[in-house]
Amino acid sequence: MISRIQIAKPDILKEFSQGSSILRLRDVAEVFNQKREFWRLAKSMSLTAFVRFMTEKTDLRSVSYRFPQRHVSGYTWGEVPILETLLGLVEGSYLSHYTALRVHGLTEQVPKTIYFTKEKSSGSAFGREANELYDQSAIDTAFSHPPRASKNELELTKEQVRVVMLESAYQGNLGVTAGEVNWGGSRPLNLRYTSLERTMIDVVVRPFYAGGVFEVAKAFENAKTKLSVNAMQAMLKRMAFGYPYHQAIGYYLERAAYKPTVVELFRRLPMERDFYLTHNMGKTAYSSRWRLFVPEGF
Repeated sequence: MISRIQIAKPDILKEFSQGSSILRLRDVAEVFNQKREFWRLAKSMSLTAFVRFMTEKTDLRSVSYRFPQRHVSGYTWGEVPILETLLGLVEGSYLSHYTALRVHGLTEQVPKTIYFTKEKSSGSAFGREANELYDQSAIDTAFSHPPRASKNELELTKEQVRVVMLESAYQGNLGVTAGEVNWGGSRPLNLRYTSLERTMIDVVVRPFYAGGVFEVAKAFENAKTKLSVNAMQAMLKRMAFGYPYHQAIGYYLERAAYKPTVVELFRRLPMERDFYLTHNMGKTAYSSRWRLFVPEGF
């Protein structure tokens, strides 16, 4: 005898094929609870049994990413690219740093690491920088040591990529946008990612998530015709860091030969502290113009 779920299978397939291609368990449960009477499923059928049938007999596929600090799991309807899957399962997340540089066409490399970020909630103090600058001794100490790089990462053998899931201080999704991105596949991908101006700020703040300071410098060169320096400066002010990152940004702009009027937007900001282009540089050179230590030979 054919089971009720087998009889309902064409209607079930139609329902799921017309919906989202990325689902969390609660999304599957919502469809199951809303449609079970219409599909005339047996009263004894549980959500667990329904999901088992779907993953065995249809295009519903279970996906699981066990990051050290978070287990991300859910389902896709058919094959869905890893970037869309991650962003779909981690609510509010977006591509950032080196991955965002690639979105904007600012790197000539093909990074083997995916960086995506999830902001902390507005009530969290995690990662929140002070509105006032840290004192000089605190800055010197922080930048004399290696950076606190995230270990919340995962190697995906099938996709041959490393995925790093970052957490950032709450910024209200400042400079986060969405759109279709050509990633070299059969179709454009629907992705959330940082805007060009937010991306440039992020890679100055955390160059170790962007291939290092030489890659950041190259990105500034490549962005020259499309970067709105005014918008970037306004965004940096809103982010209210406790470190004088404007000195590093100004240095990169001048190094990449941006117009003097543009560089001046950062030159006229207060320079009350010595600062560092990145952490733990070893031998350095000092730019008195920007009160900035940079790697020797940079």
